[in-house]
Amino acid sequence: MKEALLMPYEAFYHPHAYSWVLLVTLFVVSFMLYRKQAAKPAKITHMILRLFYVIMLSTGIALLVLNEFPIITFVKAVFAIYFIYLMEQILGRTKEHGTDYDENTSRQWFFLVSTLIVIVLIGYDVISF
Repeated sequence: MKEALLMPYEAFYHPHAYSWVLLVTLFVVSFMLYRKQAAKPAKITHMILRLFYVIMLSTGIALLVLNEFPIITFVKAVFAIYFIYLMEQILGRTKEHGTDYDENTSRQWFFLVSTLIVIVLIGYDVISF
C-alpha cells in the first residue's frame, strides 16, 4: 500500500473494526432486552445499534474507495448489508413476539451466524480471491 494512503486507511480501519465488535455486542444486548420485554432500554440500545450501522457502513465505504474497489471487499460489503438486514429482522420479530420462536426466526439465526463467520473470514483474509 502506498505510504500516502496508509494514514487515511488506518484512520478508517480502526473505527470500522471496532464498530463491528460493538454491532455484535449491541445486537446481543438489544435481543436480550427485547426477550425480557424491557421495552424502553431495548429501544435505546436498538437506536444506538442503528447509529453503529451508519458508522460501520460509512467507514466500510471509505475503505472500499481507498482500496480501489477490490472484488472481495465488495463481496464483504454485500454480506455486511445482508447481516444488518438479518439483525433488524430478528430484533423486529423478537420485539413483536417476545420469547415465541417460529421456523423463520431459527432460519434467520442460522443465516446471521453463518454470514458473520463469512464476514470475519473475509476480514482476516482467510477467504480471498
